[in-house]
Amino acid sequence: MRLGLNVYGTTYSMGLNPASGRPTIKVSELLAQAVDDGLEGVEIPYNLLEGENLDDVAHAAREQGLYLNVATGGYDAAHLKDALEAAHHLGAITVRTVVGGAKFGGDRRPLAGRWQAFLQEVLSGLQEATRAAERYDVNLAVENHQDLASEELLWLCETINSPRFGINLDTANPLATAEEPIDFFQRVAPYLKNVHLKDYWIYLSEEGYRLVRSPIGQGVIDFPALFQILADNCPDMTMSIELGALEARHTRILADDFWPDYPPRPAAQLAKVVRFVQTNAKPVGDWQTPFERGESVEAIVAYEERQYAQSLAYLQRLHKQFRRDAAISQNR
Repeated sequence: MRLGLNVYGTTYSMGLNPASGRPTIKVSELLAQAVDDGLEGVEIPYNLLEGENLDDVAHAAREQGLYLNVATGGYDAAHLKDALEAAHHLGAITVRTVVGGAKFGGDRRPLAGRWQAFLQEVLSGLQEATRAAERYDVNLAVENHQDLASEELLWLCETINSPRFGINLDTANPLATAEEPIDFFQRVAPYLKNVHLKDYWIYLSEEGYRLVRSPIGQGVIDFPALFQILADNCPDMTMSIELGALEARHTRILADDFWPDYPPRPAAQLAKVVRFVQTNAKPVGDWQTPFERGESVEAIVAYEERQYAQSLAYLQRLHKQFRRDAAISQNR
């Protein structure tokens, strides 16, 4: 397992959010930060590659011993083909995409009654793009971006049936589609291509629960159990540190109109996630981030950087332990 850098949890400090007023981080700076932080790779947003010399980026990554992945969005085949071509040029391993359709928090109500038609559109676009992934010898991975549930991700993988198509696991997002995280990890493990390491605190609400970003290792996700699943199923997996968004994600599982477009589930499965939420929920209190409280750019940047530093330290300790344990097992 290789641990890398991801930009999406530090959008203010990296200048990716225009409201920060800071210059947007350059690809060369991302590579340099990964090296400085003792990481092994970088997931580069596709839009940051605009105007870059791809040969220079690829050469710099090779010189510094970094793996590369590319992050983009959507299921338009033409766009994904362009991203896959760029990834091939870079020598990248995987292109990650998200398909949307639901609001954050797993809310499918904007597509009420049209979800199945949406899934067919997604399937068509991803099938066509996967043919390009096979041609370019690059993985195409669709993320559980608080939109697709494990049932639908598995359906896509089984229907497309290509070694170049799979899943980009976001470790905290199963909670947004009302799934217990370890169950989710075990179900999707055979199809994983890349992992975003993220954690949440849980706060109960009248309609369900809010998912609030936390430093990795301080929230509700069992990362040692996740790492063991990865070690058992896909020991060469690329992973990146991705803190949650600056806005809480409200998962309204108690709302009457939350469920109609979800796959049918056994009562035991739903009971398990409700038990997980109740067991791990924090006491009622202030769940808002500095961004939600309207604090200054400086306060938001400091908040992001503090959580990133805490997450990096935790994951590096855990990663080192698993590598040590794996080496001991091989030598027995």
